[in-house]
Amino acid sequence: MTSGVEKAVERVIEMMYDHLGEQLTIDDLARTALFSKFHFTRVFQRVTGVSPGRFLSAIRLARAKELLVSTSLTVAEISHLVGYSSIGTFSSRFRYSVGVSPTTYRQCDGSVSEPFGRAVPEQPTGPASRVRGTVESAVWDCSRVIFLGLFAGRLPEGEPAECVVLDGPGPYTMDRVPAGIWYVLAHALPAGRPHRGWGDRAAGPPAERTLLGTTGPVTVEAEGVCAADVTLRPRSIFDPPILLASASDRCRARDRLVDLRGGQRDGGQPDGPGGSVPLPRVADARPSGAVREPAGGGL
Repeated sequence: MTSGVEKAVERVIEMMYDHLGEQLTIDDLARTALFSKFHFTRVFQRVTGVSPGRFLSAIRLARAKELLVSTSLTVAEISHLVGYSSIGTFSSRFRYSVGVSPTTYRQCDGSVSEPFGRAVPEQPTGPASRVRGTVESAVWDCSRVIFLGLFAGRLPEGEPAECVVLDGPGPYTMDRVPAGIWYVLAHALPAGRPHRGWGDRAAGPPAERTLLGTTGPVTVEAEGVCAADVTLRPRSIFDPPILLASASDRCRARDRLVDLRGGQRDGGQPDGPGGSVPLPRVADARPSGAVREPAGGGL
């Protein structure tokens, strides 16, 4: 990827952050990049891994999360401020991406440990596929907790098909994985990072940023085992914000599951650094039908 192309995409992302309340169109973004809109869409997706519309939607929802816990603005006012012309579209997209409604997120002050509503995981009922591998990182703080989720796309939003939490880099296994084509997405927050920050523009030195890792697409066959190693790296401006509950919330969910299992992790392994525990599987929390991008935004 040429530096000129990356600089063009970076200009567009900066524009998104600075004008997220406006009804931006593909034409607006392409003009900022100095590309035709058809070439721009392809280039943007190649650099970021997601479409311009999906990236803008992630920024808007991340900002909405911040406003919900830091202001007394109504949900309707926040919806308008972050660029949604329909509160219904905003609420549906928020619930799908974050796991709870905007009102519930506010009531919980952003600390949503079980975003999709089930406290105890289901047990496997028969043969299942598995995804296993190793998480590595060149930038590491041992106090970080790593979340790994299995998603249908490169953007970590909505309910993962399966997920685990690690105490640090090392091996992981995801059980009960449906057959299909998936992405393994991982992230870890710095120690002490407040859940309220929306991390705009990935500012700050690499050691203080969220660490991210992506592997995929990987093909999981029925009753098979798929290998998928993940390498964590500092989040950059080209990565959309993480919309799911924070890693610290997942850590608390992990601890509750360990307590329920008598202090042991899956497979009879004692709780300790490098271990993993699967997070709760949940009922389908998606709204019926496809969730569209923000109405009126032209994306």
